Amino acid sequence: MSAFSDPERVARYADGPRRYVPGLADLHRMTGILLAERAPRDARVLVLGAGGGLELKALAEAHPEWSFVGVDPSAEMLGLAAHTLGPLGARVELVQGYIEDAPPGPFDAATCLLTLHFLAADERRRTASDMRRRLKPGAPFVAAHGSFPQGGDERALWLSRYAAFAITSGVDPDQANAARIAVDTSVSMLSPEQDEAILREAGFADVTLFFAAFTWRGWIAHA
Repeated sequence: MSAFSDPERVARYADGPRRYVPGLADLHRMTGILLAERAPRDARVLVLGAGGGLELKALAEAHPEWSFVGVDPSAEMLGLAAHTLGPLGARVELVQGYIEDAPPGPFDAATCLLTLHFLAADERRRTASDMRRRLKPGAPFVAAHGSFPQGGDERALWLSRYAAFAITSGVDPDQANAARIAVDTSVSMLSPEQDEAILREAGFADVTLFFAAFTWRGWIAHA
């Protein structure tokens, strides 16, 4: 997590996710489609882990009448989000902090992309519960993050694939392998079954997998 407070690394952030996450632009587009199934035309949307602003920009461009609250613990990443948004930032309130620092809502929809894998299982469950409490009944929530089989041999194989995708996307092999080691040793990866169970335990209903791309999974659920 310290990387998100390093100004030099933050400045290079925008190019990173697309090299490590297959179909990132399509993930953003699908997220907007899924939220719009139940969100009103003038929806107020909570975005947790909003630093960098990539999903905020995609959603704001696709849905010009939505407004957003974007929450992230890193001031540097929120600064990058403001820069990424440009004039679209007029519809976005940026909040430094964690889910407990977000307004109480209730919100019409919410997202948490490429974020929950940084949290241990108990903290992930608490965060998901706090997110649900900020949503209107039946409101849609999209979560997507690193999630793949955790058995010994399976875990190693999927981490190798994670690095291989990054390398074929133009990441330096040494950097990609360093990222693989960092994920293996420092990130709280769970299996897709565990992640889905956490969403249900947090009170979400209709938890459905909609995105699966190598080591990444995404779910749509409802409060």
